[in-house]
Amino acid sequence: MDFIEKTLKSIPLPKVIKIHQYFGVSHIEDEQISEDIRKNVLNLSGYRNIKAGQRIAVTGGSRGIHCIQVIIKTVCDMIKEKGASPFIVPAMGSHGGATQEGQLHMLALLGITEETMGVPIKSSMETVQIGSFDDNRPIYMDKFAHEADGIVLINRIKAHTSFKGEYESGLMKMMAIGLGKQQGAQNYHQTGFENFSHIIESVGKKVIELENIVFGLGIIENGYSQISKIACMNACDIPGQEKALLRESYEHLARPFFRDVDVMICKEIGKNISGTGCDSNISGRFNNEYFAGDIHVTRLGILELSPNSCGNANGLGLGDFITKKIFKQMDLEQMYANALTTTAVSTVKIPMILPDDSSVFKAAVKTSCIGDFKKVRICIIENSKNMATIYISENMVEEAQAASCEICGNAIEIPFDADGNLLLDFN
Repeated sequence: MDFIEKTLKSIPLPKVIKIHQYFGVSHIEDEQISEDIRKNVLNLSGYRNIKAGQRIAVTGGSRGIHCIQVIIKTVCDMIKEKGASPFIVPAMGSHGGATQEGQLHMLALLGITEETMGVPIKSSMETVQIGSFDDNRPIYMDKFAHEADGIVLINRIKAHTSFKGEYESGLMKMMAIGLGKQQGAQNYHQTGFENFSHIIESVGKKVIELENIVFGLGIIENGYSQISKIACMNACDIPGQEKALLRESYEHLARPFFRDVDVMICKEIGKNISGTGCDSNISGRFNNEYFAGDIHVTRLGILELSPNSCGNANGLGLGDFITKKIFKQMDLEQMYANALTTTAVSTVKIPMILPDDSSVFKAAVKTSCIGDFKKVRICIIENSKNMATIYISENMVEEAQAASCEICGNAIEIPFDADGNLLLDFN
Protein backbone atom coordinates (compact mmCIF):
# COMPACT_ATOMS: atom_id res chain seq x y z
CA MET A 1 0.00 0.00 0.00
CA ASP A 2 1.56 3.33 -1.06
CA PHE A 3 1.55 6.46 1.07
CA ILE A 4 -1.39 8.15 -0.65
CA GLU A 5 -3.64 5.10 -0.42
CA LYS A 6 -2.64 4.48 3.19
CA THR A 7 -3.18 8.12 4.17
CA LEU A 8 -6.59 8.42 2.55
CA LYS A 9 -7.95 4.95 3.31
CA SER A 10 -9.34 5.82 6.73
CA ILE A 11 -10.79 9.25 5.86
CA PRO A 12 -14.56 9.08 6.38
CA LEU A 13 -16.98 10.59 3.89
CA PRO A 14 -20.34 11.92 5.06
CA LYS A 15 -23.67 10.71 3.80
CA VAL A 16 -25.20 13.06 1.25
CA ILE A 17 -28.71 14.07 0.30
CA LYS A 18 -29.96 15.07 -3.13
CA ILE A 19 -31.63 18.46 -3.16
CA HIS A 20 -33.32 20.62 -5.76
CA GLN A 21 -32.70 24.37 -5.77
CA TYR A 22 -35.42 26.60 -7.19
CA PHE A 23 -34.66 29.50 -9.48
CA GLY A 24 -36.83 31.73 -11.62
CA VAL A 25 -38.78 29.58 -14.07
CA SER A 26 -39.83 32.24 -16.57
CA HIS A 27 -38.66 31.17 -20.02
CA ILE A 28 -39.47 30.94 -23.71
CA GLU A 29 -40.66 27.48 -24.68
CA ASP A 30 -38.19 25.83 -27.08
CA GLU A 31 -40.77 25.57 -29.86
CA GLN A 32 -41.48 29.31 -29.55
CA ILE A 33 -37.87 30.51 -29.78
CA SER A 34 -37.76 30.85 -33.56
CA GLU A 35 -41.12 32.63 -33.67
CA ASP A 36 -40.02 35.01 -30.90
CA ILE A 37 -36.86 35.91 -32.81
CA ARG A 38 -38.75 36.45 -36.06
CA LYS A 39 -41.33 38.71 -34.46
CA ASN A 40 -38.72 40.97 -32.87
CA VAL A 41 -36.07 41.01 -35.61
CA LEU A 42 -38.70 42.09 -38.17
CA ASN A 43 -39.09 45.32 -36.18
CA LEU A 44 -35.40 46.22 -36.37
CA SER A 45 -34.37 48.88 -38.87
CA GLY A 46 -31.04 47.09 -39.20
CA TYR A 47 -32.78 43.99 -40.50
CA ARG A 48 -35.13 45.94 -42.78
CA ASN A 49 -32.11 47.70 -44.34
CA ILE A 50 -30.46 44.45 -45.47
CA LYS A 51 -30.22 44.51 -49.26
CA ALA A 52 -30.49 41.61 -51.69
CA GLY A 53 -27.07 40.30 -52.67
CA GLN A 54 -25.33 41.48 -49.50
CA ARG A 55 -23.01 39.11 -47.61
CA ILE A 56 -23.80 39.08 -43.90
CA ALA A 57 -21.52 37.52 -41.25
CA VAL A 58 -23.29 35.88 -38.30
CA THR A 59 -21.26 35.17 -35.16
CA GLY A 60 -20.92 31.74 -33.57
CA GLY A 61 -19.43 31.57 -30.06
CA SER A 62 -17.90 28.73 -28.08
CA ARG A 63 -20.33 28.47 -25.17
CA GLY A 64 -23.03 25.87 -24.84
CA ILE A 65 -26.07 28.17 -25.02
CA HIS A 66 -29.49 26.54 -24.93
CA CYS A 67 -30.98 26.06 -28.43
CA ILE A 68 -28.12 27.99 -30.01
CA GLN A 69 -28.55 25.97 -33.22
CA VAL A 70 -32.18 27.12 -33.51
CA ILE A 71 -31.23 30.73 -32.78
CA ILE A 72 -28.43 30.95 -35.34
CA LYS A 73 -30.36 29.06 -38.02
CA THR A 74 -33.41 31.29 -37.59
CA VAL A 75 -31.28 34.40 -38.06
CA CYS A 76 -29.55 32.92 -41.12
CA ASP A 77 -32.90 31.93 -42.64
CA MET A 78 -34.27 35.44 -42.12
CA ILE A 79 -31.23 36.97 -43.82
CA LYS A 80 -31.71 34.62 -46.77
CA GLU A 81 -35.35 35.68 -46.98
CA LYS A 82 -34.10 39.22 -47.68
CA GLY A 83 -32.19 37.90 -50.69
CA ALA A 84 -28.85 38.28 -48.89
CA SER A 85 -26.18 35.62 -48.32
CA PRO A 86 -25.38 34.86 -44.66
CA PHE A 87 -22.32 32.98 -43.45
CA ILE A 88 -21.12 32.09 -39.97
CA VAL A 89 -17.80 33.21 -38.47
CA PRO A 90 -16.41 31.70 -35.27
CA ALA A 91 -16.25 34.54 -32.74
CA MET A 92 -14.38 33.00 -29.83
CA GLY A 93 -11.02 34.74 -29.45
CA SER A 94 -8.30 32.14 -28.82
CA HIS A 95 -10.55 29.17 -28.10
CA GLY A 96 -10.11 26.01 -30.13
CA GLY A 97 -6.36 26.16 -29.67
CA ALA A 98 -6.31 29.48 -31.57
CA THR A 99 -6.60 27.62 -34.90
CA GLN A 100 -9.23 27.83 -37.63
CA GLU A 101 -9.68 24.04 -37.55
CA GLY A 102 -10.08 24.04 -33.77
CA GLN A 103 -12.74 26.76 -33.88
CA LEU A 104 -14.66 24.93 -36.60
CA HIS A 105 -14.56 21.81 -34.43
CA MET A 106 -15.90 23.71 -31.40
CA LEU A 107 -18.84 24.98 -33.45
CA ALA A 108 -19.51 21.45 -34.74
CA LEU A 109 -19.68 20.14 -31.17
CA LEU A 110 -22.41 22.71 -30.54
CA GLY A 111 -24.33 21.43 -33.56
CA ILE A 112 -23.32 24.35 -35.77
CA THR A 113 -22.13 23.03 -39.12
CA GLU A 114 -22.67 24.03 -42.74
CA GLU A 115 -25.07 21.10 -43.10
CA THR A 116 -27.23 21.94 -40.06
CA MET A 117 -27.24 25.70 -40.62
CA GLY A 118 -27.57 25.63 -44.40
CA VAL A 119 -24.94 28.36 -44.83
CA PRO A 120 -21.14 28.46 -45.22
CA ILE A 121 -18.86 28.74 -42.20
CA LYS A 122 -15.74 30.82 -42.77
CA SER A 123 -13.13 30.16 -40.12
CA SER A 124 -9.81 31.99 -40.02
CA MET A 125 -7.50 33.45 -37.39
CA GLU A 126 -6.58 36.27 -39.77
CA THR A 127 -7.55 39.78 -38.67
CA VAL A 128 -7.39 43.31 -40.00
CA GLN A 129 -6.75 46.46 -38.02
CA ILE A 130 -9.81 48.69 -38.18
CA GLY A 131 -8.76 51.43 -35.77
CA SER A 132 -6.86 52.15 -32.58
CA PHE A 133 -7.22 53.21 -28.95
CA ASP A 134 -6.16 56.62 -27.71
CA ASP A 135 -2.85 55.00 -26.72
CA ASN A 136 -2.42 53.83 -30.34
CA ARG A 137 -2.97 50.15 -29.56
CA PRO A 138 -4.65 48.52 -32.58
CA ILE A 139 -8.24 47.30 -32.70
CA TYR A 140 -8.60 44.07 -34.66
CA MET A 141 -11.47 42.44 -36.52
CA ASP A 142 -11.94 38.99 -38.06
CA LYS A 143 -11.00 39.33 -41.73
CA PHE A 144 -14.07 37.54 -43.09
CA ALA A 145 -16.42 39.58 -40.87
CA HIS A 146 -14.72 42.82 -41.88
CA GLU A 147 -15.03 42.02 -45.59
CA ALA A 148 -18.75 41.25 -45.27
CA ASP A 149 -21.42 43.87 -45.98
CA GLY A 150 -22.63 43.56 -42.40
CA ILE A 151 -22.29 41.64 -39.14
CA VAL A 152 -24.99 40.13 -36.91
CA LEU A 153 -23.99 39.49 -33.30
CA ILE A 154 -25.41 36.57 -31.30
CA ASN A 155 -24.25 35.89 -27.75
CA ARG A 156 -25.37 35.21 -24.20
CA ILE A 157 -25.27 38.08 -21.72
CA LYS A 158 -24.18 37.03 -18.23
CA ALA A 159 -21.83 37.61 -15.33
CA HIS A 160 -18.20 37.08 -16.29
CA THR A 161 -15.92 34.79 -14.33
CA SER A 162 -12.86 37.07 -14.27
CA PHE A 163 -14.03 40.67 -14.01
CA LYS A 164 -16.96 42.87 -13.02
CA GLY A 165 -18.35 46.03 -14.58
CA GLU A 166 -21.11 47.52 -16.70
CA TYR A 167 -20.16 45.13 -19.50
CA GLU A 168 -19.17 41.53 -18.87
CA SER A 169 -20.02 38.55 -21.12
CA GLY A 170 -22.19 39.65 -24.01
CA LEU A 171 -22.31 41.38 -27.37
CA MET A 172 -19.80 44.09 -26.44
CA LYS A 173 -17.25 41.46 -25.38
CA MET A 174 -17.93 39.45 -28.54
CA MET A 175 -17.06 42.48 -30.67
CA ALA A 176 -13.80 42.93 -28.78
CA ILE A 177 -12.60 39.45 -27.86
CA GLY A 178 -14.64 37.07 -30.02
CA LEU A 179 -14.28 38.87 -33.34
CA GLY A 180 -10.82 40.13 -32.43
CA LYS A 181 -9.65 36.51 -32.60
CA GLN A 182 -6.43 35.53 -30.81
CA GLN A 183 -4.62 38.70 -31.86
CA GLY A 184 -7.32 41.00 -30.54
CA ALA A 185 -7.95 38.99 -27.38
CA GLN A 186 -4.25 39.04 -26.54
CA ASN A 187 -4.02 42.76 -27.21
CA TYR A 188 -6.92 43.67 -24.92
CA HIS A 189 -6.09 41.21 -22.13
CA GLN A 190 -2.62 42.71 -21.90
CA THR A 191 -4.14 45.59 -19.93
CA GLY A 192 -5.20 43.20 -17.16
CA PHE A 193 -8.60 42.38 -15.72
CA GLU A 194 -8.75 45.44 -13.46
CA ASN A 195 -9.80 47.68 -16.36
CA PHE A 196 -11.29 45.04 -18.61
CA SER A 197 -14.91 46.20 -18.58
CA HIS A 198 -13.78 49.65 -19.71
CA ILE A 199 -11.64 48.11 -22.48
CA ILE A 200 -14.61 46.10 -23.73
CA GLU A 201 -16.79 49.22 -23.74
CA SER A 202 -14.19 51.21 -25.69
CA VAL A 203 -13.59 48.49 -28.28
CA GLY A 204 -17.27 47.63 -28.66
CA LYS A 205 -18.26 51.24 -29.31
CA LYS A 206 -15.40 51.63 -31.78
CA VAL A 207 -16.49 48.50 -33.67
CA ILE A 208 -20.05 49.83 -33.89
CA GLU A 209 -18.66 53.10 -35.24
CA LEU A 210 -16.33 51.55 -37.82
CA GLU A 211 -18.12 48.35 -38.89
CA ASN A 212 -21.63 47.74 -40.19
CA ILE A 213 -23.17 45.94 -37.22
CA VAL A 214 -26.60 45.08 -38.64
CA PHE A 215 -28.21 44.06 -35.35
CA GLY A 216 -27.56 41.97 -32.25
CA LEU A 217 -29.31 39.23 -30.28
CA GLY A 218 -28.55 39.26 -26.55
CA ILE A 219 -29.60 36.01 -24.90
CA ILE A 220 -30.39 35.62 -21.20
CA GLU A 221 -30.71 32.14 -19.70
CA ASN A 222 -32.56 31.39 -16.46
CA GLY A 223 -31.19 29.27 -13.62
CA TYR A 224 -32.15 26.08 -15.45
CA SER A 225 -30.21 27.07 -18.60
CA GLN A 226 -33.46 27.73 -20.47
CA ILE A 227 -33.89 30.84 -22.63
CA SER A 228 -35.42 33.55 -20.48
CA LYS A 229 -35.14 36.40 -22.99
CA ILE A 230 -33.79 37.14 -26.44
CA ALA A 231 -33.26 40.89 -26.78
CA CYS A 232 -33.09 41.99 -30.43
CA MET A 233 -31.26 45.31 -30.82
CA ASN A 234 -30.15 47.68 -33.51
CA ALA A 235 -26.44 48.43 -33.37
CA CYS A 236 -26.87 51.89 -31.86
CA ASP A 237 -28.92 50.46 -28.98
CA ILE A 238 -26.49 47.70 -27.97
CA PRO A 239 -24.25 49.71 -25.55
CA GLY A 240 -27.21 51.11 -23.61
CA GLN A 241 -29.42 48.03 -23.57
CA GLU A 242 -26.66 45.57 -22.72
CA LYS A 243 -26.00 47.30 -19.38
CA ALA A 244 -29.60 46.75 -18.33
CA LEU A 245 -29.62 43.21 -19.69
CA LEU A 246 -26.51 42.34 -17.68
CA ARG A 247 -28.21 43.54 -14.49
CA GLU A 248 -31.23 41.44 -15.40
CA SER A 249 -29.05 38.40 -16.05
CA TYR A 250 -27.67 38.62 -12.50
CA GLU A 251 -31.19 38.00 -11.21
CA HIS A 252 -31.13 34.65 -13.05
CA LEU A 253 -27.63 33.60 -11.93
CA ALA A 254 -27.94 30.10 -10.50
CA ARG A 255 -25.80 29.79 -7.39
CA PRO A 256 -25.66 27.50 -4.36
CA PHE A 257 -27.85 28.42 -1.40
CA PHE A 258 -24.85 28.52 0.96
CA ARG A 259 -21.93 30.94 1.18
CA ASP A 260 -19.39 28.73 2.96
CA VAL A 261 -18.50 25.07 2.49
CA ASP A 262 -15.52 22.91 3.45
CA VAL A 263 -15.49 20.81 0.27
CA MET A 264 -16.97 21.36 -3.17
CA ILE A 265 -16.66 18.61 -5.76
CA CYS A 266 -17.29 19.55 -9.39
CA LYS A 267 -17.88 16.45 -11.48
CA GLU A 268 -17.26 18.17 -14.82
CA ILE A 269 -15.59 21.34 -16.08
CA GLY A 270 -15.19 22.68 -19.62
CA LYS A 271 -14.80 25.79 -21.76
CA ASN A 272 -18.22 25.07 -23.26
CA ILE A 273 -19.58 25.39 -19.70
CA SER A 274 -17.68 28.44 -18.43
CA GLY A 275 -14.60 30.50 -19.21
CA THR A 276 -13.03 29.17 -16.02
CA GLY A 277 -14.30 25.64 -16.54
CA CYS A 278 -16.44 25.90 -13.42
CA ASP A 279 -18.07 29.33 -13.06
CA SER A 280 -16.12 31.40 -10.53
CA ASN A 281 -19.38 32.91 -9.27
CA ILE A 282 -20.24 29.41 -8.04
CA SER A 283 -16.86 28.00 -7.00
CA GLY A 284 -15.68 31.22 -5.36
CA ARG A 285 -12.34 30.78 -7.16
CA PHE A 286 -11.31 33.72 -9.38
CA ASN A 287 -8.30 33.80 -11.68
CA ASN A 288 -6.97 37.22 -10.67
CA GLU A 289 -6.46 39.34 -7.58
CA TYR A 290 -8.84 42.13 -8.53
CA PHE A 291 -12.13 40.33 -8.01
CA ALA A 292 -13.53 37.92 -5.47
CA GLY A 293 -16.94 36.48 -4.81
CA ASP A 294 -18.97 36.00 -1.64
CA ILE A 295 -18.68 32.19 -1.66
CA HIS A 296 -15.85 30.53 0.26
CA VAL A 297 -14.82 26.98 -0.64
CA THR A 298 -11.96 25.57 1.44
CA ARG A 299 -11.16 22.70 -0.94
CA LEU A 300 -12.26 22.27 -4.55
CA GLY A 301 -12.02 18.89 -6.26
CA ILE A 302 -12.45 18.41 -10.02
CA LEU A 303 -13.17 15.00 -11.54
CA GLU A 304 -13.42 15.12 -15.34
CA LEU A 305 -13.43 17.26 -18.48
CA SER A 306 -16.42 17.85 -20.77
CA PRO A 307 -15.86 16.19 -24.18
CA ASN A 308 -17.09 19.40 -25.84
CA SER A 309 -14.19 21.30 -24.28
CA CYS A 310 -11.83 19.68 -26.82
CA GLY A 311 -9.13 19.04 -24.23
CA ASN A 312 -9.13 22.63 -22.96
CA ALA A 313 -9.05 22.16 -19.18
CA ASN A 314 -8.60 25.88 -18.55
CA GLY A 315 -9.80 26.54 -15.01
CA LEU A 316 -8.26 23.34 -13.68
CA GLY A 317 -5.67 25.40 -11.82
CA LEU A 318 -8.35 26.94 -9.61
CA GLY A 319 -8.98 23.53 -8.08
CA ASP A 320 -7.01 21.76 -5.35
CA PHE A 321 -7.29 18.14 -6.44
CA ILE A 322 -7.92 16.43 -9.80
CA THR A 323 -8.06 12.84 -11.05
CA LYS A 324 -5.68 10.98 -13.35
CA LYS A 325 -8.70 10.71 -15.63
CA ILE A 326 -8.90 14.45 -16.25
CA PHE A 327 -5.14 14.74 -16.45
CA LYS A 328 -5.21 12.33 -19.41
CA GLN A 329 -8.06 14.30 -21.02
CA MET A 330 -6.10 17.57 -21.06
CA ASP A 331 -4.64 19.09 -24.22
CA LEU A 332 -1.87 21.49 -23.20
CA GLU A 333 -1.82 23.18 -26.61
CA GLN A 334 -5.48 24.14 -26.15
CA MET A 335 -4.98 25.23 -22.55
CA TYR A 336 -1.79 27.20 -23.00
CA ALA A 337 -3.02 29.05 -26.10
CA ASN A 338 -5.94 30.28 -24.02
CA ALA A 339 -3.87 31.18 -20.94
CA LEU A 340 -1.08 32.94 -22.83
CA THR A 341 -3.69 35.01 -24.67
CA THR A 342 -5.68 36.02 -21.59
CA THR A 343 -2.65 36.34 -19.23
CA ALA A 344 -4.62 34.29 -16.65
CA VAL A 345 -1.92 31.66 -16.09
CA SER A 346 -3.24 30.45 -12.73
CA THR A 347 -6.08 28.66 -14.53
CA VAL A 348 -3.76 26.15 -16.21
CA LYS A 349 -1.58 25.23 -13.23
CA ILE A 350 -1.80 21.54 -12.38
CA PRO A 351 -3.28 20.69 -8.95
CA MET A 352 -2.50 17.51 -7.01
CA ILE A 353 -3.30 14.50 -9.22
CA LEU A 354 -4.97 11.55 -7.49
CA PRO A 355 -5.88 8.06 -8.75
CA ASP A 356 -9.68 8.35 -8.87
CA ASP A 357 -12.80 10.25 -7.84
CA SER A 358 -12.93 8.61 -4.42
CA SER A 359 -9.37 9.74 -3.66
CA VAL A 360 -10.21 13.33 -4.61
CA PHE A 361 -13.15 13.31 -2.19
CA LYS A 362 -11.05 11.95 0.65
CA ALA A 363 -8.09 14.25 0.03
CA ALA A 364 -10.38 17.28 -0.03
CA VAL A 365 -11.96 16.26 3.27
CA LYS A 366 -8.59 15.48 4.90
CA THR A 367 -7.10 18.88 4.01
CA SER A 368 -10.20 20.96 4.74
CA CYS A 369 -8.78 22.03 8.11
CA ILE A 370 -11.59 20.86 10.36
CA GLY A 371 -11.01 18.93 13.58
CA ASP A 372 -13.73 16.34 13.09
CA PHE A 373 -14.01 14.95 9.57
CA LYS A 374 -17.52 13.73 10.34
CA LYS A 375 -18.64 17.37 10.55
CA VAL A 376 -17.41 18.29 7.09
CA ARG A 377 -19.75 20.44 4.99
CA ILE A 378 -19.66 19.04 1.48
CA CYS A 379 -21.40 19.97 -1.76
CA ILE A 380 -21.27 17.96 -5.01
CA ILE A 381 -22.28 19.56 -8.32
CA GLU A 382 -22.45 18.07 -11.80
CA ASN A 383 -21.15 21.28 -13.41
CA SER A 384 -21.72 25.00 -12.97
CA LYS A 385 -24.52 25.08 -15.58
CA ASN A 386 -26.61 22.54 -13.67
CA MET A 387 -27.10 24.04 -10.22
CA ALA A 388 -30.70 22.89 -9.90
CA THR A 389 -29.80 19.39 -8.68
CA ILE A 390 -26.90 19.10 -6.24
CA TYR A 391 -25.90 16.91 -3.29
CA ILE A 392 -25.06 18.16 0.20
CA SER A 393 -23.94 16.57 3.45
CA GLU A 394 -26.59 15.87 6.08
CA ASN A 395 -25.42 18.71 8.30
CA MET A 396 -26.47 21.25 5.65
CA VAL A 397 -30.08 20.10 5.32
CA GLU A 398 -31.64 22.62 7.72
CA GLU A 399 -29.85 25.44 5.92
CA ALA A 400 -31.13 24.13 2.58
CA GLN A 401 -34.69 23.89 3.89
CA ALA A 402 -34.48 27.46 5.18
CA ALA A 403 -33.50 28.50 1.64
CA SER A 404 -36.65 26.74 0.28
CA CYS A 405 -34.72 23.89 -1.36
CA GLU A 406 -36.54 20.59 -1.94
CA ILE A 407 -35.08 17.58 -0.15
CA CYS A 408 -35.17 14.63 -2.54
CA GLY A 409 -35.11 11.33 -0.66
CA ASN A 410 -32.95 10.10 2.19
CA ALA A 411 -29.27 10.42 3.00
CA ILE A 412 -27.03 7.93 1.18
CA GLU A 413 -23.41 6.88 1.22
CA ILE A 414 -21.52 8.52 -1.61
CA PRO A 415 -21.51 5.78 -4.30
CA PHE A 416 -18.42 4.81 -6.31
CA ASP A 417 -17.86 1.93 -8.71
CA ALA A 418 -15.04 -0.62 -8.40
CA ASP A 419 -12.64 1.82 -10.08
CA GLY A 420 -13.47 4.68 -7.72
CA ASN A 421 -15.67 6.61 -10.17
CA LEU A 422 -18.55 8.69 -8.77
CA LEU A 423 -22.00 7.20 -9.48
CA LEU A 424 -24.39 9.99 -8.45
CA ASP A 425 -27.38 10.87 -10.62
CA PHE A 426 -27.90 14.61 -11.29
CA ASN A 427 -31.24 14.36 -13.13
